[in-house]
Amino acid sequence: MFADRVDAGRQLARRLRPLRGQNVVVLGLPRGGVPVAFEVAVSLRAPLDVIVVRKLGVPFDPEYAFGAIGEGGVRVVDRRAAAPTGLTEAEMAKVEARERVELDRRVRQLRGGRPPVPLGGRTVVIVDDGIATGSTARAACRVARARGAGRVVLAVPVCPAEAVASLLRDADDVVCVDTPGSFFAIGAWYADFTQTSDEQVRALLEAAAGFPRVPDAGQVIIDADGTRLAGILTVPDRAAGLVLFAHGSGSGRNSPRNQSVAASLNRAGLGTLLADLLTEDEAANRARVFDIPLLASRLAGITGWLRRQSAARGLRVGYFGASTGAAAALRAAADSRLEVAAVVSRGGRPDLASGCLGAVRAPTLLIVGGADPVVLDLNKRAQRELKCENRLVVIPGATHLFEEPGALGQVADLAADWFTRHFAAVAGQPAAGRKTG
Repeated sequence: MFADRVDAGRQLARRLRPLRGQNVVVLGLPRGGVPVAFEVAVSLRAPLDVIVVRKLGVPFDPEYAFGAIGEGGVRVVDRRAAAPTGLTEAEMAKVEARERVELDRRVRQLRGGRPPVPLGGRTVVIVDDGIATGSTARAACRVARARGAGRVVLAVPVCPAEAVASLLRDADDVVCVDTPGSFFAIGAWYADFTQTSDEQVRALLEAAAGFPRVPDAGQVIIDADGTRLAGILTVPDRAAGLVLFAHGSGSGRNSPRNQSVAASLNRAGLGTLLADLLTEDEAANRARVFDIPLLASRLAGITGWLRRQSAARGLRVGYFGASTGAAAALRAAADSRLEVAAVVSRGGRPDLASGCLGAVRAPTLLIVGGADPVVLDLNKRAQRELKCENRLVVIPGATHLFEEPGALGQVADLAADWFTRHFAAVAGQPAAGRKTG
């Protein structure tokens, strides 16, 4: 089912996307869980750390655990499990002391002296490469909660179906890519299940420590020429420019597809503003959804507001339009006073801006799914009206909403490259020449 742990991590990350922006920390269980957790942390724009736990085993039956320990002196004892063993407090303390030495050694070895990421009040996502019995995962959940986690989510690529209920006794939620009824070894679900080394774990943690920190998205209220609209503004440090999203078909700032693209642009060092173009009352009127002049005027008003904000001051602005929002973006971009640096259209309807297209000066990228023939034909016709630098890219097999695996990721990569190059060109650096096709 999975090519390797990287593939498993990316598939798992797609299931966890709703957690973006929820003050998340990703913890990988060493060693095999860390490569999976790395991909999750990248997707969620969250810090990555290891969670090292040691089960406390009964001296005469080490496989029978009566508790677990974690960093910072955390000790979790299951009194019901300990009672039948007859262990005294002194005997349990002796077991803990021995395991504490090994735990501290493993922490130093893997983290290399860096302090642990604080968990207090945060959503903690504990990741492993799979679950067989679940005893270590349950111990990790208990330790994370003892360290102050506000919410604990256990996330794995594969887990036996019958184990999920028991795991929910220790985790607030369990997320699995697959829960087979028949389960053998975890490695049976991977084409490549090569053992992960301590060196690989350290390298991934070091790489994660160097992630560009994207600030938490900020909810904003926009005054667009007297109309109050809601938005989500994210501006990374040293942003190369800022992309304003023009949503289509009545969607707004909470569009999951545009939020996904925005997250990718943020990781590429670009600011984003996901803004509603209509008020709630207006959005309930379907005629307003297709009122391109109104949407374009709102986009212009939001652009003016954006340029007055200290976080965006001096940044070049581009438009990312989807469906009818692409028509609004192109119509607004035709107004030279707005000084739009670049436009990207995803499954757009540029034909709805016909008559304005010849006035657009911003370099324009049209992205269409290969399995969306009607919209593809409309984009080809609209492209002939454009006089600016432009390019039409067709993503094979993608339908109008780009729901196919990997399709939206291709859109995000193309958009990031287009905006980055053309923001730089506006700043005085050369961009690639005119492109078509």
